[in-house]
Amino acid sequence: MATDLIDLTGHEQVAFCSDPDTGLRAVIALHDTALGPGLGGTRFHPYSSMDQALADVLRLSRAMTSKNAVAGLDHGGGKAVIIGDPHRDKTPELLRAYGRFVESLGGRYVTACDVGTYVEDMDVVGESTRWATGRSPERGGAGDSSVLTAYGVFQGMRAAAQHVWGEPTLAGRRVGIAGVGKVGRRLAEHLVDDGAEVVVSDVDPDAVSALLARLPGVRAVEWLDDLVHADVDVFSPNALGGALDDETVVALRARVVCGGANNQLVTEGPGGTADRMRERGIVYAPDFLVNAGGVIQVSDELQGFDMERARERTATIFDHTLEVLRSADADDVSPAVAADRLAERRVAAGGPRPWLPGDPVGARPR
Repeated sequence: MATDLIDLTGHEQVAFCSDPDTGLRAVIALHDTALGPGLGGTRFHPYSSMDQALADVLRLSRAMTSKNAVAGLDHGGGKAVIIGDPHRDKTPELLRAYGRFVESLGGRYVTACDVGTYVEDMDVVGESTRWATGRSPERGGAGDSSVLTAYGVFQGMRAAAQHVWGEPTLAGRRVGIAGVGKVGRRLAEHLVDDGAEVVVSDVDPDAVSALLARLPGVRAVEWLDDLVHADVDVFSPNALGGALDDETVVALRARVVCGGANNQLVTEGPGGTADRMRERGIVYAPDFLVNAGGVIQVSDELQGFDMERARERTATIFDHTLEVLRSADADDVSPAVAADRLAERRVAAGGPRPWLPGDPVGARPR
């Protein structure tokens, strides 16, 4: 039952949004706002049922609590889903109606782009709410958040290289990138500039062709399975979630896993995918830690966007990742557990829940 899910995840607030005039059906979930207003993107997806949509938004918003905390942001975890086919159902009227629901929360939820929503959509949402980020530079926004998402993943990968091989560089290493969309493509550019050998795979042959034309030294394999079994030093999932199932972990030859895809672990918790990688000697850089550059980028809009300031903050992902990997070794746990503990400590140092407009933000005594 839907209410059982909410009880299980401990969410502060879940808002169901409906506008018959535009066909809008959406769910906004605020997981924990001890550090400040919830921040997370809006996913537009043709869910088969409301229960499926609710389960997804609860999972995603809970992950945003951890992501924002380990990134050092003064934001709690929030997320939204709009139910529908974005190619068929998305209209300016629907997006404006959605923006009104975001505005009705009084700043407790700050939205941005996610799967199925783009910069131009946030421009429209922003016509009816002050709390839309990820807008175009022409509207005072940060633009495409994949810029710093990819940069943050690269910093996390450098930290993993430091931890495993003693040098914060991928020069001379072979990196396999699964998915060369916006993040994977930019990540490949960083790696080539760093002197890495890059091998890629993507279900979209046009995306691969475009990358090879831009970076002729990159090599492509046709199937993801070929990349999983390839002799690479680093495996980097940058497409859909669930990239790390038991079969993949058994087949991997990489020493490091570090990528921008969300929710990479198929099985979480004790005995799950992260533990399986640790047993095999694979160093896993937790996804919500290394892919936080995008949320750092959009959160900077609330101060009046400055790319250099946001880039400098994203660069700290290197230090946070190294801290987590060293803590995991010291405590004899997986990096996933170490990252969760880091997030929990920062949230515990926050203020009372729920955060209200006018309350201070950031880690502070209770």
